[in-house]
Amino acid sequence: MKQPEIIDKSIVQGEKYRFTVITDKLIRMEFSEEGIFEDRSTQIVINRFTDDVDFEVKDSENMVEILTDAFHLCYMKEEAFAPHNLFVDARYRFTEYSNRWYYGQYIPTLKGSLRTVDEVDGEAELEESIISKAGYAVLDDSNSFIFNEDDTISPRGHQQKDIYFFAYGRDYLKAIKDFYRLSGHPPLLPRYALCNWWSRYWTYSEQSYLALMDRFEVEDIPFSVAVLDMDWHLTDIPSKYGSGWTGYTWNKEIFPDPESFLTKLHDRGLAVTLNVHPADGIRGFEEQYDIVADKLDLNKQMEEPASFDLMNETFRETYFEDVNHPLEEQGVDFWWIDWQQGEYSRSIVDPLWLLNHYYYEDLKKRENEALILSRFAGPGSQRYPVGFSGDSVISWESLRFQPYLTATSSNIGFTWWSHDIGGNNKGHRDEELILRWVQFGVFSLINRLHSSKSAFTSKEPWNYTDNIRKHMVKFLRLRHALIPYLYTLNVRNSEEGIPVIQPLYYNCAMDEAGYNNKNEYFFGDQLLVLPITNKRDEETLYGSERVYLPEGMWFDIFTNLRYGGKVEMKIYRDESMIPAFARAGCIIPLDHKPTETRAGDLPEEIEWLIYPGQSNAFDLVEDQNGIRSITTLELNVLDQRLTIKTEDLGKILPQNRKHIIQFNASKKVEVTSFENGKVEIARFSEDVNRTSVTIIPQNADHTTIRFDHFKIIKKQDISSELYKRLHRAQVRHYLKNDLLSSFDSDLTDFSLLALVDQIEEEYLSESLFELLYIKNS
Repeated sequence: MKQPEIIDKSIVQGEKYRFTVITDKLIRMEFSEEGIFEDRSTQIVINRFTDDVDFEVKDSENMVEILTDAFHLCYMKEEAFAPHNLFVDARYRFTEYSNRWYYGQYIPTLKGSLRTVDEVDGEAELEESIISKAGYAVLDDSNSFIFNEDDTISPRGHQQKDIYFFAYGRDYLKAIKDFYRLSGHPPLLPRYALCNWWSRYWTYSEQSYLALMDRFEVEDIPFSVAVLDMDWHLTDIPSKYGSGWTGYTWNKEIFPDPESFLTKLHDRGLAVTLNVHPADGIRGFEEQYDIVADKLDLNKQMEEPASFDLMNETFRETYFEDVNHPLEEQGVDFWWIDWQQGEYSRSIVDPLWLLNHYYYEDLKKRENEALILSRFAGPGSQRYPVGFSGDSVISWESLRFQPYLTATSSNIGFTWWSHDIGGNNKGHRDEELILRWVQFGVFSLINRLHSSKSAFTSKEPWNYTDNIRKHMVKFLRLRHALIPYLYTLNVRNSEEGIPVIQPLYYNCAMDEAGYNNKNEYFFGDQLLVLPITNKRDEETLYGSERVYLPEGMWFDIFTNLRYGGKVEMKIYRDESMIPAFARAGCIIPLDHKPTETRAGDLPEEIEWLIYPGQSNAFDLVEDQNGIRSITTLELNVLDQRLTIKTEDLGKILPQNRKHIIQFNASKKVEVTSFENGKVEIARFSEDVNRTSVTIIPQNADHTTIRFDHFKIIKKQDISSELYKRLHRAQVRHYLKNDLLSSFDSDLTDFSLLALVDQIEEEYLSESLFELLYIKNS
């Protein structure tokens, strides 16, 4: 690993202490009794390039002070760091009494991530992060292992305090970007990882697994990743070898020709991952045992096992060269590294860290699109995506925790989570719960449907009643349609340090309400999402959540109804929708025909969802075989003009690609002129106030259309939504009739509000209040 570099003028150093001003808001603080300081890459920090920072140093006989625009550090020289001799004043006014941090003082951050949700039903305690409402936080790197120049790992050879102080105020995104600068950006994920994953702990055969994939294709349910849980390998082994959880030898009774099987999955457009539990090493029954035993000089007659030890260089070499690589050459694309062997190994290095690092680095050497699925091992884990959160209990409590965990993990830079969508074990059958979980999965980082080894928990949509099945399929198709948007977010995450999912407060840091809704998050910078994680009430038969909409205008992407911002309120959604809001001027690119495009291919038709109220632009990024293309859609609402520009020097885009422009939340839009293209189709859908215009660019790198009437609807019609909600409500018909008549009458909005407020039915009252708010937004 390349070792970090430091600019000398950024260092303030004494015999036993060293301070490095990395940015005007970030400082490294080191103390060593031996005067030995660490310049090599560590488990957490791999880069210490410093800015050309304008800072002041006051250096006296007993004290050193360092001042920037963001902090003022004071240290009593040569004493070991302690609260009485080291403190930092952050230059912000976000705390009630003091903005001073004393060394060692606990800072209540907005939390970060966690290692696993195994055996947890509901909420679990999250670790700390670098994001705090106080405006400052610390990152302790004192106990990290070291990366040597030959990329081997070793514990630190000396005792040292090694602390980073972050003083970014409430510029949370800037703090994360600079954390990435220290710790490394998340790598770019392969495009196929962004669609739906099929995962189930089940003893499939080659025939049954291929038949299942074919059934998905017939049903037009797109999947891109085939996950084979542990039963791909031998599990029923002689008792003398111990547990059958660890294995590397195909079970030929159910997979007689593994290479042919994997080829057939690839032919269906699926990437393949195998589940491995490495803890028990390589034992005598494995196909690979003889060659491993020879290289490790084991007693083959006694079937001496090869203990799993990635700190042992000889074992590490034979493990990857003789065990993993042959399976990869058969067609395994990446690995699901399960069961992390606890937190201890023969060295003091966490074995999970070793697994994640060496697995990912080995794959990266062999192919451009490296990927693993493994648990979070602490700060720095963002360099080894994707995270496996563990075995989720099937319950509303577990679902309710996952959006919070996903969004909050961005506070420590961990931005690629794969949860057991639908839950893994325990619980009971609840179709509503499964659907709501799938909806969250579609608007999460990785959508991996999973279940335990039970005949009753599998997530095939046809296992559910017709209504639930219909909506599961709709949302699984939507996930595939979102790939163009998701891939662009993927690129921004990797190259610009912008997390794909961000907690609500990243975008409204000074609004106290933005910190109250733990499950609400931004999905990229265009969408605000709040998954339904509560069972529907028996009065309205709708699911509900309390939302906070920041300042501005927001449009429900399913109904196109408009909500004014700067408001907290209860919102209601039936099973066909999840609360997802687009900003004014929002632009979202989709695959217009998700059931016809494999995840690794580029769509023939791009559908652009656009919303009125503000001018905007979106750069759609697409890669193929290492070549990049960028398609920019520019929306100018003042000039009523839309331009599509394409940079496709590598000619990777489909020829004659069509663009379907969806003018949302507006009365009928009329195209008045176009340049370097033609309008093929234009139609208006009155039920959702959407005009669809199909554009075919012609022999040019840009196409422009002009239009009229793409404007915000001043008075929104809620009659259809009102009838839908009243019709479904399990209340008296007389009450329904009276409410419908009242809303249709000339009553003032104030009178309607008073009427709704008097209804004894609490849930219906809240649902109708939402509609009144929409009516007046």
